[in-house]
Amino acid sequence: MKVKGDTPNKKLKFRHFIRRGWIDLWKGNPPGPFLLSISIAIALVMTIPILYIVRQSFRANINDWIRLVDNRIPELLWNTLSLTLSVTIVTIILGVSLAWLVHRTDLPGKKYWKWLLATPLVIPPYIGAVTYIIIFGRSGWLRELWNSSSFLLSSIGSYPFDVYSFSAVSLVLIMFTYPYVFLIVSAGIKKMNRNYEEAAKSLGMSAWETFWKVNLPLLRPAIGAGALLVALYVISDFGAIATMRYVTFTAAIYFQRASFNMSSASILSIVLILLTLTILAIESKTKKHNKYLQTANSQRKPNTLELGKLKIPALVYTSLVFFASVILPLAVLIFWSLNGLRMGAIDSRFLGFAFNSLKVAGIAAVISMLLAIPIVYLKSRYPSMMSKVIDKLSYTGYALPGVIVALGMIFVFNNHIQFIYGTYFMIIIAFLIRFLPQAMQASESSLSQVSPRIDEAARSLGYAPWKVMLKVILPNIFPAVFAGGSLVFVSAIKELPATLMLRPPGFDTLAVRVYFEASEAIYHLAAPAALLIVLVSIIPLRYMLSKY
Repeated sequence: MKVKGDTPNKKLKFRHFIRRGWIDLWKGNPPGPFLLSISIAIALVMTIPILYIVRQSFRANINDWIRLVDNRIPELLWNTLSLTLSVTIVTIILGVSLAWLVHRTDLPGKKYWKWLLATPLVIPPYIGAVTYIIIFGRSGWLRELWNSSSFLLSSIGSYPFDVYSFSAVSLVLIMFTYPYVFLIVSAGIKKMNRNYEEAAKSLGMSAWETFWKVNLPLLRPAIGAGALLVALYVISDFGAIATMRYVTFTAAIYFQRASFNMSSASILSIVLILLTLTILAIESKTKKHNKYLQTANSQRKPNTLELGKLKIPALVYTSLVFFASVILPLAVLIFWSLNGLRMGAIDSRFLGFAFNSLKVAGIAAVISMLLAIPIVYLKSRYPSMMSKVIDKLSYTGYALPGVIVALGMIFVFNNHIQFIYGTYFMIIIAFLIRFLPQAMQASESSLSQVSPRIDEAARSLGYAPWKVMLKVILPNIFPAVFAGGSLVFVSAIKELPATLMLRPPGFDTLAVRVYFEASEAIYHLAAPAALLIVLVSIIPLRYMLSKY
């Protein structure tokens, strides 16, 4: 027999259970609905294009899968993995050796080298590839010099350099990505403790044995972090690879999309996503076994090592790397930019490209600063499993190549949001998906230094959570937020594949023009755009160097 009132009691108990579970999820401090809903919306926008690619790949024709698995995918896997492995290994050697020379030895001019050796970060690899083609290509400066020199022809023979080869592509990517390892390892070296080296010396170890058995293990986490950045960059790079006519997954996906073979493009994309996730999983697993902690508070700065007879060779080695990665490409860009200036390359058309670049990159930077704040605030002030998931989802686009992000957006917007498809807003959204984590990282590092007691004081005065975030927290962390926005701006102005795939007809940017003009060998038009990109990219360098 049912007693009147049982059903309402059960409903009340169920509601109480749900409410109690919700409060427990947030450890007794749930966020406001506005903050939570906007954070969830941002995270979903970051992930929908990627999920759509996964969906499209599984809906692809089985014959396309068989054809690609039998023929195309093994070749692309070999090209991509071999290039990634070779570039990563050499950048580790370059980055670690240069960081050690600059921070641990009496290398002449070490105070300046720590800035100069980070400079290649402002030169996108596709611009570096263009300059190397101008110098070493089949119609390049060195080829002309070679043909005009009878001594070289008679003693060595035909021109030995092939700029469209695996070794040439590797060299370009190495020269413009080694600073990732150099900067992060430099930060690790600065934190090293002299006590460990003195203990090794007391056990009779030589300087070389101390480096291999003590210093290098302590630097493994930093080396792994730098190597991961390099590996992900090589996997995602399109500009340098396409410019030098080498085919990896990113180039293949772009060309399949250009030929309107969306089924094959989605299949190649899912393989590339799996490859990226595999690298991230390997790095995460190895990082667990490479944790080294200082158990005492007696931190002592390491001694400066004397190079002695190796001082001149070390200086020559450092200078050669800087010459190949900075002086050489800048000299080429300045030379051809001056030629372009004399030939009228800086005209209204060029200014239009520059304006388009500034417009999409500027809008993306401003929006990224606004969107980063709620996610970072939610993660910092309301830690829970849900806030961690939202944070991880927001990083989805950052770990994946621009071609995949662009392809996912084409699927989504062409089928469901057609009023935006074919406009430059597509480019802005792609930039947000790709580079929002840069703004988040900068904001999070600053917010961690702001005491939660400031929030509590504002809440006690009657401020809602969103008002605390905008009126109290934002003014305190604005410099870091602005720094994050500047990083997004520079990354966006250099982005090539997403812009190529998503730009509306007639909407060209500086990066797009560099790619097309260089592919046609019209260097006096490509160089001014490339030089402007490099000059603008210097903006965040000071921030990055102060961080590392």
